[in-house]
Amino acid sequence: MANSGRFYPRGRGAAVATIRRRLLTLSPKGWRVFLFCPLLPPMPARHSAPALIAYATALLTRAGLDADKATVVAEILTEGDLLGHTTHGLALLAPYLVELEKGAMTKTGEPRVIADWPAAITWDGQRLPGPWLVVRALDLAIARAKINGTCTVVIRRSHHIACLCAYLQRVTDQGLMALLSCSDPAVASVAPHGGRVGIYTPNPIAAAWPTAGDPVMLDVSVSITTNALTNRLRSEHKKYPGQWALDASGEPTNDPAVFSATPPGALLPMGGVDHGHKGYAFALLVETLTGALAGHGRADPKEGWGASVFLQVFSPALFGGDDDFRRQTEYLAAACRATPPRPGVERVRLPGENGLRRRAEQLAHGVELYPCILDALTPWSAKFGVSAPPRANAT
Repeated sequence: MANSGRFYPRGRGAAVATIRRRLLTLSPKGWRVFLFCPLLPPMPARHSAPALIAYATALLTRAGLDADKATVVAEILTEGDLLGHTTHGLALLAPYLVELEKGAMTKTGEPRVIADWPAAITWDGQRLPGPWLVVRALDLAIARAKINGTCTVVIRRSHHIACLCAYLQRVTDQGLMALLSCSDPAVASVAPHGGRVGIYTPNPIAAAWPTAGDPVMLDVSVSITTNALTNRLRSEHKKYPGQWALDASGEPTNDPAVFSATPPGALLPMGGVDHGHKGYAFALLVETLTGALAGHGRADPKEGWGASVFLQVFSPALFGGDDDFRRQTEYLAAACRATPPRPGVERVRLPGENGLRRRAEQLAHGVELYPCILDALTPWSAKFGVSAPPRANAT
């Protein structure tokens, strides 16, 4: 990792020099040996965030998506990678292009308003791109929360909305608090606690609020893992780190290949076999906030990969006041940071802290994409005549 500190603490050049000195100590021919037997892994390719946004925007517009929508989708996907959510960032671009090509994602138009009250709005997303719909909904909710204290938007029939965490700083940068969640009524991959057949989706819950420093940001699925990571591990013939799924007979397993079996397995809820009742309960809450409030979900005919969305924005100024809100959030944040760590833990961190650190590092030095992402986009680049993004660390 170029200058990241994980593999080369003093930079790649310093690491090479150290190895050269050691080899020459052993033998004057040691450096010649090193030339033919490199001891360092190749530097991962990095790309500037603006270059990735431009690349993704070009592919999406060539696929027929409205230019304004393409830019927003590209920004949200890139933000997912900046924060380290490599399964829910630009890894989704190739599948989105497939959806556009076959007409499963709507290329142009606006959401249809079903209900519109000062602090509660319902849209039919008409299968428009999820990231664009969510950004539009957040802009509306932010404006109304500043007047009413809070505003909720629910969206039925959105397309997939990508990484939830990628939206949160749009809210906290304005001193506001956000809740965001989604489900996909067309997919059933997570078993309810005590069951062995998939009934609902991983149903992530995200939230963020400001403190005196960086915001607290959380983005967690209420299943042990996600469908995207399951698909990645299965395609790479790897296992889960633990028994995160059930096979068709209901036995816990670490093998994601059970999802391609007949009949298929299912993901376990957050908490696993022992405490899965907690994840199960949260999953039902998400289903109610999304599909039920929007009036369209699992009880309706399936329309393909998509999302039902719930988002809510709060203005602390219109509740107990901004100053007291931050006094409370900062006290708790400071107390958590100051907690003595247990053995083996360097220090206690806040939710989102690692992602924000990674984001700052990647903005400065380039985004490190998961290896398969650009490979999956190469055919689309050739089809649409769009050049791959240049490497930020090209030599």
